[in-house]
Amino acid sequence: MAGHSKFKNIMHRKGAQDKKRSALFSKLSREITVAAKMGMPDPANNPRLRAAVLAARVEGMPKDNIQRAIDKSQGGDIANYEEVRYEGFGPGGVSLIIETLTDNRNRTATNVRTAMAKNGGNLGASGSVSHGFERLGLIAYPASAGSADAVFEAALEAGADDVESSEDGHEIWVGIENLHDVARALEPVLGDSGQAKLAWKPGTMVTVGAEDAAQLMKLIDVLDDDDDVQTVWGNYDVPDDVMAAL
Repeated sequence: MAGHSKFKNIMHRKGAQDKKRSALFSKLSREITVAAKMGMPDPANNPRLRAAVLAARVEGMPKDNIQRAIDKSQGGDIANYEEVRYEGFGPGGVSLIIETLTDNRNRTATNVRTAMAKNGGNLGASGSVSHGFERLGLIAYPASAGSADAVFEAALEAGADDVESSEDGHEIWVGIENLHDVARALEPVLGDSGQAKLAWKPGTMVTVGAEDAAQLMKLIDVLDDDDDVQTVWGNYDVPDDVMAAL
């Protein structure tokens, strides 16, 4: 599942994901199961599970599928998934953080390394790019949720730290410890966002030209196609005219 700092990039990736709904549901199910296993199987008392369920609902995942994923967490025969983060550089010198849920570290590492090498990127050591990002909570809303001023006022009242709005949507940034309290406070005003999660916010952005952008999007497509890859974060900014041509 893509997770980039600019909404136009998020929307580009979502278009590709819609064509691979089955694979997307599989990743969402895995996140729900892991979240339910790590905490309580009740979304009301498990913030991570609640966020995963909301994200699944936004993507149109049937209620039965969501419940099966929760129920699976209570069985004794599920795979032992662990969270592994990879860092590296993509075309145009952009920094990438790749978050995975895997039951086989060797397989996942090989797949990520191969995807990077074949598509203009290279895998770095742990910490090689994450120092340029800040770990925060992100609550994302579409532009239809309200005007920039209205969303800003609602977010400020709810306890958010920063809001970035564009014609494509609103990104509300909060401290990790405040993520779910702010998300809950925003629901009566803006509705369920379906995107309340931990995120990597880049300190600086890298503008990517046409050639590098095409290769970068191909790299992200390949990574997203891997069942173990949950989210890819990047510090790239693709200009509107370049994005439109992709």
